[in-house]
Amino acid sequence: MDYDIKLEKVPLYCDNTRAINLTKNPIQHSKTEHIEIKHHFIRDHIQKDEIEIKFMKTENQLEDLFTKPLARDRFNKLRTKLGVLDIKNVC
Repeated sequence: MDYDIKLEKVPLYCDNTRAINLTKNPIQHSKTEHIEIKHHFIRDHIQKDEIEIKFMKTENQLEDLFTKPLARDRFNKLRTKLGVLDIKNVC
C-alpha cells in the first residue's frame, strides 16, 4: 500500500513442486506431521486465498544472489534481472 501497489493475492515463488503440492492439499500426510508452524501458516493463507504460490525455475530465483555462492555468469544474469548495474557500465 505504501507504494500504491494493490494485490488481490500475495505472490510467493517456489522452485520445489513437492512443497507447492503440499500447500494445495489440506490432508495431513504421515511424512508431513512434523512440518514447522510457519509452513502451516502459509498453507492456511493459501486456503484463505490470500497467498498464491507459483512455480519458478531454480535458475531464476533472485534470492540466490544473497544466499548462495554463484558462478560469475549466473551472478551477472541475476544481478541484471534485479536491476543492479556493473560498476564498469556506470562511468
